[in-house]
Amino acid sequence: MNTKNIDLLNIGLMLISCMAAYVLPFELFLFSYAVLGPLHYLTEISWLHKRNYFSYGKYDFMYLSILAVLITFISFFATSLIDIAPALILIALISAIALAFIKEKQNRYIAIAIITLGCLLSYKVDFYKIFVSVFLPTLVHVYLFTGAFILLGALKNKSATGILSLIVFILCTACFFIYVPKLSVYNLSLDIKKKYADMMMLNYELINILHLDKLGDLYDKASIISIFHSDNGYIVMRFIAFAYTYHYLNWFSKTSVIKWHNVPFIQLMVVIVLWAASVGLYFYDYGFGLRCLYLLSVLHVFLEFPLNYHSFVGIGKEIKNLKL
Repeated sequence: MNTKNIDLLNIGLMLISCMAAYVLPFELFLFSYAVLGPLHYLTEISWLHKRNYFSYGKYDFMYLSILAVLITFISFFATSLIDIAPALILIALISAIALAFIKEKQNRYIAIAIITLGCLLSYKVDFYKIFVSVFLPTLVHVYLFTGAFILLGALKNKSATGILSLIVFILCTACFFIYVPKLSVYNLSLDIKKKYADMMMLNYELINILHLDKLGDLYDKASIISIFHSDNGYIVMRFIAFAYTYHYLNWFSKTSVIKWHNVPFIQLMVVIVLWAASVGLYFYDYGFGLRCLYLLSVLHVFLEFPLNYHSFVGIGKEIKNLKL
């Protein structure tokens, strides 16, 4: 499939994701996260491994992996240490710069040590906590980084359809905040609310940061109503559902370019079996599946950080070349 056709396919996937998010925002997210999400994690990690995670050292990815394991352990087994979790995420984010761009091993390790120490000493600073712990592993990853990949592809290929796909991506986002239909017939079941309960912190913080509403405690009755039964709650949920669904679909739409499926047969079968087992866990008990897949979810976010930095550098180079 050529670049133009991939761009057109992605425009179609954006529009489909957008329309589905309007109709059934919570249901769309839960389906995409449980079914498309695990396959994306597994195939992307497999693809990144073939490319040495876009870092210089052969085993540098282990540092990001250890951080992901630590955050998972703290989140479920050592909650008294939860205050340092944002610092660990920030360490992963900043350390990825050293992994991606410092060639000399000794200098890379020194940089990582300094970054680690600095982040741990500043873990009590509040200004970055919500961004790092709530938005970075979620919307920044699935929305902003996806937008960056779209822009980079359009610039590298000098593609008009690529630029058009970026415009559609932005317009789909804007429409959630501009056109707010009254969904009096949208009856959100208790089962859906129960399944989504573990993830509603994202909605809560997004509603507050966008000043759509002034919410009190997360578990206040007024906050629950705003998240699940208000126009502002639907605006935010449509955006989240769109961002996640298209993020996954965008990855799979570029199979012919990325070629994540070009792996040994046994490796591909392992991925498929693990994916099927993951989906089964979600269908057995959504909350249980969420907890079981938490490490894999965090891991794929962290391991992608070096690639994200390379993408931003690539965008800068392409824009510079346009000026020349």
